[in-house]
Amino acid sequence: MKICDMHCDTISVLLNDENEGKNGSLRENDHHLDLRKMQKGDYLLQNFAMFTPLVVDDPMYYCQKLIDKYYREIEANEDLIRPVYSYSDIEKNINEGLMSAMLTLEEGAVVHDDLAILRLYHRLGVRMITLTWNYPNGIGYPNFDNSSDQDRYNKIRQINTKDGLTPFGIEYIKEMERLGIIIDVSHLGDAGFYDVVKYSTKPFVASHSNARSICSVARNMTDDMIREVAKKGGVIGLNYCKDFVDDDGDGNIEGLIRHVDHIIKVGGEDVIGLGSDFDGIGDRSDLKNGSEMQDLVKALKDHGYSDKTIAKITHENVLRVYKEVLR
Repeated sequence: MKICDMHCDTISVLLNDENEGKNGSLRENDHHLDLRKMQKGDYLLQNFAMFTPLVVDDPMYYCQKLIDKYYREIEANEDLIRPVYSYSDIEKNINEGLMSAMLTLEEGAVVHDDLAILRLYHRLGVRMITLTWNYPNGIGYPNFDNSSDQDRYNKIRQINTKDGLTPFGIEYIKEMERLGIIIDVSHLGDAGFYDVVKYSTKPFVASHSNARSICSVARNMTDDMIREVAKKGGVIGLNYCKDFVDDDGDGNIEGLIRHVDHIIKVGGEDVIGLGSDFDGIGDRSDLKNGSEMQDLVKALKDHGYSDKTIAKITHENVLRVYKEVLR
């Protein structure tokens, strides 16, 4: 079964490796994801996030370095993978037996509160943007308060329900839709989510989020949010991070399937996709890396899901949104 994954942080770890003089490339490395693992896992498309923490000295400069690293790796491996800017590019790669790479941003603030810079990122090939990470920015507010001294696991349980999109944030998502950039609400606070529902006109995604009813952390989606994403024709990408899978478990495949069951029960089988967060999460006891994705397919089949439904989960739902939003 083909795999479309809406989120990974692999380019960040590869850039860090390069800065530290370590070997490793997108073709083959010791991290969760590389092209050899993706081939074994039967990947069709991978979104590569340019994860930019606002605590770096110059976020926009750092993001540009990531984008440069992304293109250098894609160009060095064009025999296996090609970048996509439109849905027709995805179709072309499928016909030529190539995997597809989509450039995304994880931290919308790298535009410096300027829509002209947003348009420049679109010209660079960005086709999805996670509006916030874990810090407030000119667009809106994250789904938990990152200012306290609590450890990360406790902070993500303190859900931010009061801070929505800023006036600039509303203009930002409108311009994203005009350009054909997919809105991603993972990390966005609850009030900001409902502002996206209010002001968006196209399907949007939560690229790497699970169900809050199953695991009660702010990064996951409430049942009402799941329904709203479904009404918009959007997709929620299953996140493999153990902290977002189980309150007190090890985040194994069985735990992931509980989220699949719940999201489908609440929002229907057209609202669920994959968003591994590989190379942005810790080690797992199963689904250790991209090469093991067919283990998830087998587990879904053993659980009783039909091939038709599994295909929706693994790639068809994501491709439907991309076909509708990308230009």
